[in-house]
Amino acid sequence: MTFKRVSINPTICGGKPTIRGLRFPVSRLLGLLAAGETPESILKSYPYLEKEDIHEALQYASFLADEQVIEFAA
Repeated sequence: MTFKRVSINPTICGGKPTIRGLRFPVSRLLGLLAAGETPESILKSYPYLEKEDIHEALQYASFLADEQVIEFAA
């Protein structure tokens, strides 16, 4: 799967996935959503982000969750 809006560059944010290389980590965006922020409020607070950035960040998280298996001890 390819992502056009999620980029990884070792010189930006320590190589963490960012939104379009803007020094805005995908994890930060996902954290805002998980904390209850709405896409509308995020776009208002960060006007350089676009609706499609949020959509692709969620797709990226879904892709990673599907690929990564974590075993929990009982």
